[in-house]
Amino acid sequence: MDISSFSTKDIGNLGEKVAEEYFRRHGFEIIDRNIARKTGEIDLIVKKGGTLHFVEVKSLLSREFPDPDGVRNEYSPADNLHPYKIRKVARTAEWYVAEKEWEGEWQLDGVLVWLRERDGMAHIEYLPQIV
Repeated sequence: MDISSFSTKDIGNLGEKVAEEYFRRHGFEIIDRNIARKTGEIDLIVKKGGTLHFVEVKSLLSREFPDPDGVRNEYSPADNLHPYKIRKVARTAEWYVAEKEWEGEWQLDGVLVWLRERDGMAHIEYLPQIV
């Protein structure tokens, strides 16, 4: 499926769906998605074991996947995972934990998703504990 004409919002939504499926396949339970408060938004909340994971997903439409040797020839979705955004997610996660009276462990994670424009295939990098 050619996704080269997808809007930025469509790319973001597809990236979140890809990330959700990634977590399912890796034994996580999907708790919630797209939680928005005045402090910010959380893309995904997943759980594994006794730990809640608040996940920020950053997606990018690309011609090719990143070079496995680490050579960076294109813009990376990690470029949008900046400290200001992470602080907003952290504040929203603190609100969520308090509201739900969660007493277990929790952490902030990131997921980078490259979506190849010619066929919609995805490359994912999971970044546990980004703070």
